[in-house]
Amino acid sequence: MAAPMEDTERKRLLDSSNSSVNDEDDSEFRVYGRRWFILAVVFLLNLTNGMIWITFSPIADTAVPYYKITPFQLNILVLVFAIASVPFGFAASWLLDTLGLKMSLILAAWLNGLGSFLRNVSTFESVPVDYRFTVCLIGQILAACAQPFIMFSPTKLAALWFAGDQRATANMIASMANPLGILAANILAPAVVQQQKDIPTLLWVITAPTLFTMVMATFGVRSSVPPTPPTSSAEEKSEPFFAGLKKIIKNKNYWVLNFVFGAGLALFTVFSSFLDQMLCPRGYTDTYAGMCGALMIGVGSIGAVFAGLYVDRTKRFEEVVKFCWCLSTVFGIAFTQVSRFRDQQVLVALAVALFGGFGFAIYPICMELAVEVTYPIAEATSAGLMVISGQIQGIIYLLLMQFIAQDLSEEELEKGTGCSTSNQKANDFTPQDWTVPGMFVSGIAALSSVVLIAFFRAEYRRMNAEQRKAAEKIMNQTIVISPPSYNT
Repeated sequence: MAAPMEDTERKRLLDSSNSSVNDEDDSEFRVYGRRWFILAVVFLLNLTNGMIWITFSPIADTAVPYYKITPFQLNILVLVFAIASVPFGFAASWLLDTLGLKMSLILAAWLNGLGSFLRNVSTFESVPVDYRFTVCLIGQILAACAQPFIMFSPTKLAALWFAGDQRATANMIASMANPLGILAANILAPAVVQQQKDIPTLLWVITAPTLFTMVMATFGVRSSVPPTPPTSSAEEKSEPFFAGLKKIIKNKNYWVLNFVFGAGLALFTVFSSFLDQMLCPRGYTDTYAGMCGALMIGVGSIGAVFAGLYVDRTKRFEEVVKFCWCLSTVFGIAFTQVSRFRDQQVLVALAVALFGGFGFAIYPICMELAVEVTYPIAEATSAGLMVISGQIQGIIYLLLMQFIAQDLSEEELEKGTGCSTSNQKANDFTPQDWTVPGMFVSGIAALSSVVLIAFFRAEYRRMNAEQRKAAEKIMNQTIVISPPSYNT
């Protein structure tokens, strides 16, 4: 759906070339080759932003002494993304729907690029040691402010530039870049950083593609919308931001989906952050925990690809979301249980991989479904509130789970753990029993599944509107073409 400013911009682009008629067989609606370039920009922004977010977590033992900080201060570098996304999330929703996709992507690219570069500045010898972490944190905050613009843009991009049978696929490609960035950072960081002196090298490895993407967005994204819309819904004017908020408050189906999606995003954040701490007390090594994290994201990305392609063909958004989330809940609960036992490497890996496989599959589909059930509310508003829900729930679950984790029993300690013991006193790390936190997240997952099945009934408002428009056009053409009849 286009905002008024985007309608004005579209009128200036009507003479643009390089277009092809989309699958609707209607010369009024076209798709343009440049949509793939903009999709590549959003993909790279999401990828690099995910890498920035998780950079230091896989190398915590090295980063803590390098910056001369505590483990809690290091965790702030991760937590600041969730905190910043709440206030800046509302700003990003308003800017995306008011100023358009172009300005929002360029702003996000500069925040992301400058934030990443500032982290490199923190490693310069000219920066006093006592101020290095502060400089790094400022850079992290700038990148965190960019995250809402980046994560809210896939649904906007898919709606404005892609045909109806490509929207879910485009959303999937753009959205899944973030977990792929997290996966890449988890692989790169331990491989590059063997000693403290390697940290600047790692930061430059991440900054290089970030700056390249900043250049791509600045000089390559020339407009927020194509000269002509790809679908009938894309040419319709969306609700103004605040008017959309008033309407969305009354949409029960949306808030059910909002809670479930937020719970899923929060559980992924929890497992990504605490996977090693949940596994190592039972004797699983850091390397094995890293492999489990890679399996969760890798299998999840494959699941998202198949789910996106299937939904684009069948339009069965509701059925896929319910089916996948229920199975993801089952395997998530299975993981929290089998991870409590030792020497269950195969079962633990299988459970966490299938949790990711089915859980990640619904991420882009839920974003598209949110647009469907709230149409004609602007895409950035409905999608943005979904991500904000996940970040708020994530903050709550992260803090609560650390609080309810219990000390590991003497019996378990005597059996040995897989937790790193190097510099343990300095890092103030003690292996804990995560049974109670596991029960807590299992309860949240089960509750969200029940709520989804019992209370969510999708009304495909956008698709219905497109079908009505198509039917009206066919009817009007029939009236014009049919010759008049005369009474004899």
